[in-house]
Amino acid sequence: MVSNRMKDAINKQINAEIYSAYLYLAMAAQAEDLRLPGTANWFKVQFQEELTHAMKFYTYLAERGVRIELAVIAGPPTKWTGPEQMFADAYKHEVKVSGMINALVDLALKDKDHMTNSLLQWFINEQIEEEKNTSDNLDKFRMAAKNEANVFLIDKELAARVFTPMAGMTPSATVMAPGA
Repeated sequence: MVSNRMKDAINKQINAEIYSAYLYLAMAAQAEDLRLPGTANWFKVQFQEELTHAMKFYTYLAERGVRIELAVIAGPPTKWTGPEQMFADAYKHEVKVSGMINALVDLALKDKDHMTNSLLQWFINEQIEEEKNTSDNLDKFRMAAKNEANVFLIDKELAARVFTPMAGMTPSATVMAPGA
């Protein structure tokens, strides 16, 4: 049984995951404005991943018979000076999300909620990947700052990223086609 505290915390996390998606979509829009289509693509894929994360939590609560309570999504920032600042903010955001996931694990352990803890282990591993990906891209753009021509090489590399739905998630859970 999912405790009321855990229900509230997971509902809050659904909101946070949707906010993350909204943030990355705002970053994609800024990259489009900067004429960096590869960087825009990377953030669009990240947008899709975050929506999938929200749906993973949503589905978990629904399967456990727990009421899902959606809240207002805060508006994200909409302006960055360039891709380096976008990835710096993305990295900071992923570190914050990692802390939120860790707090959920702490609550699951306190509640002796082993089923929720099992779900959360997937998210812990996912956050390791999320932090690494944003940090790696931040490092690339920091190095590119010394030679602006390299920004376009990195942008071309980021264009190759595609969205791969998580196992068990149907295509209807995704919002846009890969590379859209």
